[in-house]
Amino acid sequence: MVADTITGYVPGAWDMFHIGHLNILLRARALCDRLIVGVVTDQALFDAKGKHPMVPLAERMQILAALGIVDEVVIDQGSKLDVWHRHNFDVLFKGDDWLGTPKGDKLVADMATVGVRVHFFPYTQSTSSTRLRGIVTSREPDLGAATAQKSVDHPAGKE
Repeated sequence: MVADTITGYVPGAWDMFHIGHLNILLRARALCDRLIVGVVTDQALFDAKGKHPMVPLAERMQILAALGIVDEVVIDQGSKLDVWHRHNFDVLFKGDDWLGTPKGDKLVADMATVGVRVHFFPYTQSTSSTRLRGIVTSREPDLGAATAQKSVDHPAGKE
């Protein structure tokens, strides 16, 4: 790797890929030479939100890898410092919905310990995975349960 190369990292769930996801990736791509995207596991999402993602991990990773603006897609496990030790990036990109929050402040402080800066982008207010999930599940009440069962029956990489 060239010394002047800036490697960016964008972590996320990336469930039900939408314009907000595309916006953050395009903005990140413009500010780095190499772009790594981290995808949170199905279990980590369930642990954090009490719900399984609508789209299983392997499929979320395939969607991101198919984008011509992404250089590498990795599983985001452990703390962001753990991820940094495995993938050594220079800047971490997040939506500004984290800015000024306790978890955002912790992220900035943790990343500063290894010389990584955190760059916040404007959050796309018009679309979110949570809103999309609400619309889909309100129209198809059994879809959420079916998706969760699919994740259990067909874990990532075993389809």
